[in-house]
Amino acid sequence: MHDDRNALEREAIEKVRAALDAAGCADIKIKLTENTIFTVEDATEAVGAPAEEILKSLVFLVDGRPTLVLMSGANRVDLKAVAREAKGKKVKMAVPDYVFENFGFKVGGVPPIGYPIQMQALLDEDLFRYPVVWSAAGTDHAFFPIEPARLLELTKGVKVFLKKAGARNDGAS
Repeated sequence: MHDDRNALEREAIEKVRAALDAAGCADIKIKLTENTIFTVEDATEAVGAPAEEILKSLVFLVDGRPTLVLMSGANRVDLKAVAREAKGKKVKMAVPDYVFENFGFKVGGVPPIGYPIQMQALLDEDLFRYPVVWSAAGTDHAFFPIEPARLLELTKGVKVFLKKAGARNDGAS
């Protein structure tokens, strides 16, 4: 059973590596950690970066259509903003089984790239405050650094305001 899990994790990381290579990003190194990056808090410790610089890659279903939402780790997603930006009415977060069965990624390791389809990608504008953000690379033990502008290009996404009011990273001190 342990070998099966390792094989699935290797396969997930290989999908991300292949997507990076295909996009001309061979210079981006995927790093492995013994510590988990399952939560933003875990990732801040494993990566050594503040929550704002941790990238949350979330799959939402907008009118049943998978949509990638890339958020700063300190922010919460405003579902109304996702509906508006994705031009849909009904928005819900995809359940973990859906993400794994359709894309091969488990929650805690969901990456921004490496999917068999081109999903609409919405990038939280707060990501662009930082020179680099830290992304999961297919498992909760693999990650990579990437510049937000490069991420925008790789995902063919759009930079939008998606933050729920009252989120931690609202500029107030």
